[in-house]
Amino acid sequence: MRRRWLQGGVALVVLAIIALVFGKPLAMIAPGPLQPGHAELADDCFACHAPWRGASPARCQTCHALADIGLKTAAGVTLAGRQRNVAFHRDLIEPDCSACHSGHQGRAVVLAETRFAHSLLRAEVRGACTTCHAPPADGLHRQIKGECSQCHDSQRWHPATFDHDTLFLLDGDHAAHCETCHAGGDYSGYTCYGCHEHTQESLREKHAEEGIKDYRDCVECHRSARDED
Repeated sequence: MRRRWLQGGVALVVLAIIALVFGKPLAMIAPGPLQPGHAELADDCFACHAPWRGASPARCQTCHALADIGLKTAAGVTLAGRQRNVAFHRDLIEPDCSACHSGHQGRAVVLAETRFAHSLLRAEVRGACTTCHAPPADGLHRQIKGECSQCHDSQRWHPATFDHDTLFLLDGDHAAHCETCHAGGDYSGYTCYGCHEHTQESLREKHAEEGIKDYRDCVECHRSARDED
């Protein structure tokens, strides 16, 4: 008797599933309603999905051209102001759209969201910040010609890894242009011979008077332009 009840219960569950599959197929297989931008495709699953294979990047790119993402809408309208984003999708190692995005709303979106990381970009553009970003327009950065990575970390932009106020205060006579001390846009090193009074011979003579033989690393002793340092 108990076995019959169990078989009957299983049969009812199977019949209910079959009825739902045929009666409301979208409710059975869709992870949630489509995002507002995809609402017009609500009844056309195969616009994005291939049978038994799911959504593919190639199908996404029939509407979203990689070079235009962040710059234009899928309809080709140019974005401006706050709507405009950095166009980095064209430089991804692998354009796997579903790894970061979901076309559906609901719980599936939370699971699919992925924060952008520079490690997703191709190696040849990963260190070339100006490929995606406009250089800062402040007085300091207008002088700098080298790569941003000499001072900044892509994992955390603020603060920069170098602070002139703590390592060498640019006051008095040392309120100079960056290239005076950092030749060729190389900020991993410096030279004190960029000024007329800092010749190798004059430095040698002045330090010899104080009994100093090793004066190659100037900032080891001089932390600012003040003579008392």
